[in-house]
Amino acid sequence: MPLTFELCPGRMIGGDHPCFIIAEIGQNHQGDIEIAKKMIRMAKECGADCAKLQKSELECRFNMQALERPYNSEHSWGATYGDHKRHLEFSHEQYRELQKYAQEIGIFFTASGMDEMAVEFLHKLNVPFFKVASADSNNLPYLEKTAKNGRPMVISSGMQSMDTMRKVYKTVKAHNSKFCVLQCTSSYPLKPEEVNLRIILEFQKEFPDIPIGYSGHETGIFITVAAVAMGAKVVERHVTLDKSWKGSDHKASLEPKELAELVQAIRTVEKAMGSPVKNMLSCEMSCHSKLGKFVVAKVAIPKGTTLTLDMLTVKVAEPKGIPPEEIYSLVGKKVNKDIAADSTLTTATVENCAKNDKLY
Repeated sequence: MPLTFELCPGRMIGGDHPCFIIAEIGQNHQGDIEIAKKMIRMAKECGADCAKLQKSELECRFNMQALERPYNSEHSWGATYGDHKRHLEFSHEQYRELQKYAQEIGIFFTASGMDEMAVEFLHKLNVPFFKVASADSNNLPYLEKTAKNGRPMVISSGMQSMDTMRKVYKTVKAHNSKFCVLQCTSSYPLKPEEVNLRIILEFQKEFPDIPIGYSGHETGIFITVAAVAMGAKVVERHVTLDKSWKGSDHKASLEPKELAELVQAIRTVEKAMGSPVKNMLSCEMSCHSKLGKFVVAKVAIPKGTTLTLDMLTVKVAEPKGIPPEEIYSLVGKKVNKDIAADSTLTTATVENCAKNDKLY
């Protein structure tokens, strides 16, 4: 059983605990704090466990040439990439305001720290856990420093190989046991044939002592639901209020109705996962009472006769008796009463036939 740990106060993940659902707002808020609040409330109302943003200290994340390069994309909020990112970046005080708002409405709040300075700010902000974006999952010094802070970590694996993820695991595990890894493909929107859900199973084999999850960039909800059925204990999906808004993430994001459907579908699948023990359930008894079959005599069988297979057949019968899966065990046993043709065989009519829960 994978390790379980407290990801947020009072909220365990892993093992048999419910899947933790992260609504990734990212920077789909358009740089507007009121839109960000609406999105946090939407995440809460749709049933997500956590609303998440992305925090950068731009001069730490990008070099000057990257910030000054022209940015002529249809998604641009400025003439340069730096201008674009500055428009979308909330201040420290705005983050405190958003955190307070999330606390007031009762949803967990965190962010991906996109550089080491951002992680330090989020640590001071007292977020419940750190999210490591795929772009930093091979940044081993960053991972080591983040792990040493002691907060739980959720690490996406987009753009990485299994060899790299083994290094990630060893690096973080040396300092922090409270982390999980998410299968992720960094493409927006993501084609189904590039999702590779089977990697969830490989991660479970490779890292059996941590929970495994899924971060999806596909359209729709079906693939994420399938990930939960395969054992994902944390899922993350980008969300938006309107897919037509400017920004490259919106097309791979879920609108409120879709997010609500995803949450409901995940909770339904979790109920359906049930028990690994296979037995007839009480809810099946009515069907079994009407359609269940039993061993009956194909011919009249006199008392003292040693049973052979050609004397027996299987039918829906009254009264109930010996179930079909026991028919071969009857061969070679004697009957202690006369049994009429087409009559049910029971434990009372066959010698040395031990009664159990299946036998009548």
